[in-house]
Amino acid sequence: MIHELPRIALPGGERIPRLGQGTWEMGERSARRAEEIAALREGIALGMTLIDTAEMYGEGATERLVGEALQGLRDEVFLVSKVYPHNASRRGVQMACEASLKRLGTDRLDLYLLHWRGGVPLEETVQGFEALVRAGKIRHWGVSNFDTDDMEELFAVPGGDGCATNQILYNVARRGPEFDLLPWSAEHGMPVMAYSPVDHARLPKRSPLDDIAQARGVSVYQVAMAWVLRQPAVCAIPKAARIEHVRDNRAALDLALGDDELAALDAYFKPPRGKRALEML
Repeated sequence: MIHELPRIALPGGERIPRLGQGTWEMGERSARRAEEIAALREGIALGMTLIDTAEMYGEGATERLVGEALQGLRDEVFLVSKVYPHNASRRGVQMACEASLKRLGTDRLDLYLLHWRGGVPLEETVQGFEALVRAGKIRHWGVSNFDTDDMEELFAVPGGDGCATNQILYNVARRGPEFDLLPWSAEHGMPVMAYSPVDHARLPKRSPLDDIAQARGVSVYQVAMAWVLRQPAVCAIPKAARIEHVRDNRAALDLALGDDELAALDAYFKPPRGKRALEML
């Protein structure tokens, strides 16, 4: 039985889980393969059915791992992959998508993202994505690591407003998107997908996160995750390669931070007062 999690709506109305699973750096070590597959399957059972991967991850090795983990479960998940910028021409994006589908062992992606901005004109990439939609190879398309000016440029090209989401680096230690990108996304009815919601485990060694975690009897990472998930138009895709870690991530969705706790975090991790260039990992 798969549990149901709170959801957010894509621009077209389809609702996706607010908490999913990232897969960066998974599938690259054979000794960990069985454990990583078990972790992904546990996450799906817990309702974290949004699975994010990319052709870049392990140069296809991660997609193969995900495909193995999804055997018998493909129809239960919202599957996301990403295309390299150098593959993002109209023809290139179609070839890259076919290769990803083969590695994943599926006939379609639920969401296909341009991994970051490259040299191919956005209009050409959009044309490639739309051709894939018409062919039934992908259901939605979007972008990743796009700043506000990139999004405005995207929306100015024909069909660019068909973008379903923008996947960005966003967490309590990297709050730059709050100044303009998150408001822009909200104005356009587009949810944001936050990757590395615990900053790739690089959070400060001592901060109010520790005080809150100790008082609540949870981990620092769960507090940081709860902080990201407090926003109704943001979903998070943390990576977890162990079942215990997956369960901790799921529990963070039930952790509601109080006003005093949020104020303490604001005092330490200060909100942006001006424009900051979008960071990426």
